[in-house]
Amino acid sequence: MLFRRRKPLTFSEKLREHLWPRKGFVRSFQYFGKRLVRLAASPHSVAAGFAAGIVVSWTPFIGVHFVMAIIIAYLIGGNVIASALGCLAAGNPITYPFIWAFTWEIGHLILARDSGGQGGGIDLPALWHKGDLLQIWDPVLKPMLIGGIPPAIVSGVIVYALTYYGVKTFKTRRKERLMERARERLALAENASSV
Repeated sequence: MLFRRRKPLTFSEKLREHLWPRKGFVRSFQYFGKRLVRLAASPHSVAAGFAAGIVVSWTPFIGVHFVMAIIIAYLIGGNVIASALGCLAAGNPITYPFIWAFTWEIGHLILARDSGGQGGGIDLPALWHKGDLLQIWDPVLKPMLIGGIPPAIVSGVIVYALTYYGVKTFKTRRKERLMERARERLALAENASSV
């Protein structure tokens, strides 16, 4: 192979590289941002899609986030790829525990419940195994769903505004650079033809 390492990485080095990249996470975030602003869509479409992905990440329905984000993005005229990127940005194994705890607490505040003790508690693995979602709805899903509404609205509006202006600025600057290059080429061609 052309770009193979002379000394292959050991298993522990590969594992460390996956958990903490050598160049850090900043490079990944920069690539992610560039991928978002370079989407071939209008600033509104990219921002609406990205915001849809962020908003959906606040819901407790972890298995269907991508599907929900795609449907919402389609309904509001957002970019489907941007909605998937929004899901990946906000909903990942690092952020989910914080999202769940935050929505749980907000949901209990809104519903005026005591989040400290539920009596005997519930056996979630047993309920999931039985497929009894009705018993999970009231003590778990309902507070998380209701608690996710305020942060979803706030983060959706903020992310939409930031993404819209970021994409618009990037596309305007890119258009100006391309126009300047075209003018330079035209001037060179005119100078060459006049000689």
